[in-house]
Amino acid sequence: MPEFGAEVRRRRQSAGMSLTALAAAVHFTKGYLSKVENGKARVNRGLAEACDRALAAQGELLALAVDPASPARRSGGIVGLPEDTRHFVGREAELAALSTLLRGPGDLRVGVVHGMAGAGKTAVVVAAARLAADAFPDGCLFFDLHGHTPGVPLLSPSEGLRRLLRLLDVGDGPVPADQDGLANLFRDRLRGRRMLLVFDNVRSAEQVRPLIPGEQSCRVLITSRGRLPALDDARHIPVPTLSRPAALALLRSIAGDRAPEDETVAAEIVGHCGLLPLAVRIAAARFVAGGWSATRFRDRLADETTRLAALDDGERSVAAAFALSYEALPADQRRLFGLLALHPAAPAEAVSIDALAGLEAGEADRLLDRLHDAHLVSRDAEGAVELHDLLRRFAVRYALPEIAEAERRAAAARLVGHTVAAVAAADELAEPHRFRPELDCPRPAHLSYVDADGALAWQRAQWPGLAGVVELAADHRLYRHCWQLAFILRAFFFRERLFEPWIRTHRRALEAAEAAGDLSATGMILNNLGMACVESGDLDEAVLLHERARVCFAGSRDERGATDALSSLAWARLYRGDAAAALDDLTAVLALYRDAGRIRNVVIALRGLAFACAALNRFPEARLHADEARSLAQLPVDLAMSVTCLAWVHFGAGSWEDAGRRYAEAAELADLAGSEYERARALLGLGNVAASRGDPEAAARYWAEAAAYRVTLDPVVLGEARSHLELTGPARPIRRR
Repeated sequence: MPEFGAEVRRRRQSAGMSLTALAAAVHFTKGYLSKVENGKARVNRGLAEACDRALAAQGELLALAVDPASPARRSGGIVGLPEDTRHFVGREAELAALSTLLRGPGDLRVGVVHGMAGAGKTAVVVAAARLAADAFPDGCLFFDLHGHTPGVPLLSPSEGLRRLLRLLDVGDGPVPADQDGLANLFRDRLRGRRMLLVFDNVRSAEQVRPLIPGEQSCRVLITSRGRLPALDDARHIPVPTLSRPAALALLRSIAGDRAPEDETVAAEIVGHCGLLPLAVRIAAARFVAGGWSATRFRDRLADETTRLAALDDGERSVAAAFALSYEALPADQRRLFGLLALHPAAPAEAVSIDALAGLEAGEADRLLDRLHDAHLVSRDAEGAVELHDLLRRFAVRYALPEIAEAERRAAAARLVGHTVAAVAAADELAEPHRFRPELDCPRPAHLSYVDADGALAWQRAQWPGLAGVVELAADHRLYRHCWQLAFILRAFFFRERLFEPWIRTHRRALEAAEAAGDLSATGMILNNLGMACVESGDLDEAVLLHERARVCFAGSRDERGATDALSSLAWARLYRGDAAAALDDLTAVLALYRDAGRIRNVVIALRGLAFACAALNRFPEARLHADEARSLAQLPVDLAMSVTCLAWVHFGAGSWEDAGRRYAEAAELADLAGSEYERARALLGLGNVAASRGDPEAAARYWAEAAAYRVTLDPVVLGEARSHLELTGPARPIRRR
């Protein structure tokens, strides 16, 4: 309605109000209001009332907002569209697509609007139909086909045709008894007419296909929880969840002055609602009904065990809506949907689902296609599968318990075993010289990576799910695979400086190793936990963990583990300031590593010796150790770290030129190794050299470049970070951005 928009603009400008201010006052987006003002977007009563209040129009704006979807009937056509909601927000793209279909040429006459339960499909279709009602002088009819209606049987095509014919001037006389006869009569009655037919809540293409007229001037809109891919000639328009601004606007539109005042709390609430319109509407209704503070309701939603129960207002329920879709599935699809609840809350690769399902080749793919078509899972072009957060909670609460405990445990064991083998294969490519425990699970037949770069890319994409599998293994008492998976993931977590998941997974792994009574495994996990504490700056805890690891290794007579624990303990002591003790311990472990031929560990010990000697001002010895570490380094990242070590030794000795040259070399090597952490560290060192040489502009440039990386350079463990603080005065360390 262009006159409404023009009047809103006139009054807004006269009041000196910006579009941004009006958007905040009426709880609609600025972009949507711009379209309203330009006559390019629909106006519902809720928006009209809000604008009328915000602009003090005393009802004049509301009077302009006559619903165009209730036009005077032409030629006796029935307009049976349901009432429009005054809380309709967003959906500009979907409305534009439907408008093109309804008002465009006759070669595209059917639109299938599909989405998960609660996505607001019917609201979108009714809004689009009302906007286009004037283009259908012979009527706009709306039928609920009861595809997913509790307690109401599915409407058959024949019964649907009979109901349509009763509204199309077909009297109470005899009509064909068979479906084909009814369809023929229906198509004949629509000949020469221009009508819009809306079929809501459709179960399948088979149910609705006989109801689609052949008349070119007619249009059909279909809503369904299924994608209905068998309707080849239709335009398929998905209805996703809302954008976050639209979800907030919906919450505030319904809750009104009872909506949460705190924007952060409101955003958290719609986030826990998964941006699903039904969930947001129920949440808003809880505020209207009273009895809940915003923070208390937010906390109820934040608890996964009470989230679905909170999204139930007595008449509407997210869980009940999902149940209608779930209960319509055949047994094999219900089983797979339930098993998906075992997978961590992260996208699942197709090969992981194959392992989880334990079915014949191709069968899991087939079932996932059906679940995808039903909008119970989403699947991308590569086959990765993901569940909406609320659907996952539904699967955990309702679908998974229907599967026998023994079958659930077997499925978890298959997924965990596959994951351990896949992570081990990636680790072998990324760090071929690293120690890994002996595994009892076969190498997967299909991997999505073939080289070190691919393996690292895979780990970066998959690590949240991989960490979740550690917890899955612990929960199902798969103790050996639990600690093995955590142990193998440690190298990746160290490389990427992911301390929180490193510590979290290893704490669960420690419980598993101790429960299994495996002293050697317990020692390995304790040692890894100690390294995580060192890297995150908790040196006292690190020393305690490494000492506990030594006791475990001694008890299991694991000489290799005992050497590793002593090496790790030496590093913790070095960072704690006891360079002399660290020097003694590292000298001992270096000899053991040389005897065992463990070259990478030799390189690490040599770097430690170089740092210890530098701390004791024994710079010639430090340079010898650092040079040897550089010459023996086998991995690109180890080479970068060894050159950085050499640069630090030169810096400590006051050899600025040599230090600058080595830091520059280390920065290039870190870039080639793909390590942002080591590159940022080298750049920080270059800044320190520049500052020490009296070049503050160059120093500031290098420091700024180091700070741009998403890493934390902690002065507890990095000499470069300590020197940076000394050179710049009291300041915070370079932190992750």
